[in-house]
Amino acid sequence: MTEGRLPPGQYLPRGWPVLHYGPVPKFKPDTWDFRVFGAVREREWSWTWGEFSALPTTEVRADFHCVTKFSLLDNEWRGVSTAALVEAVPPTPDVTHVMIWAEYGYSANMTLSDFTAADTVLATHHGGEPLAPEHGFPVRLVCPRLYAWKGPKWARGIEYLTADRRGFWEERGYHNIGDPWLEQRYSYQEAPGDGPVV
Repeated sequence: MTEGRLPPGQYLPRGWPVLHYGPVPKFKPDTWDFRVFGAVREREWSWTWGEFSALPTTEVRADFHCVTKFSLLDNEWRGVSTAALVEAVPPTPDVTHVMIWAEYGYSANMTLSDFTAADTVLATHHGGEPLAPEHGFPVRLVCPRLYAWKGPKWARGIEYLTADRRGFWEERGYHNIGDPWLEQRYSYQEAPGDGPVV
């Protein structure tokens, strides 16, 4: 049943299309780490792969909407709760946004409230299996309320921001917020206050 499930302009594909910027990075567990930095309340933090993979996990069932107009319904994700991560490494009270950093310097911004929503997760598994490398193994951010480009594959860190700053695609013409239900695809659609000046 898809009635009311697809945002405007979206369709259901056959399979899960593979889309990303740049090549698939090689995972090196001995040197991999995940950092939380920026406007932290106490101190910056990082986890090795062994430490990160030992963190408590949560399961989220959610739809997935790509700005290229395909949607995947009823995905089962498992990974580290972003809300739990923020609780473990709290930001300063004036933090309003986060920047998610990934391999090759890729980045995506979002509000702290979107990042800490109950269905936002640093996913390591999809459909009960570890993520495939082309879909973001070992970790990708999943924020179902926003277009999928806001959830980078191969995530490596979170930067706490006290003011909004555009990420990789936002600097190249994509909408600063990226709400699929409002079809916020491109920066020319932005209303005053939707984001920093392009």
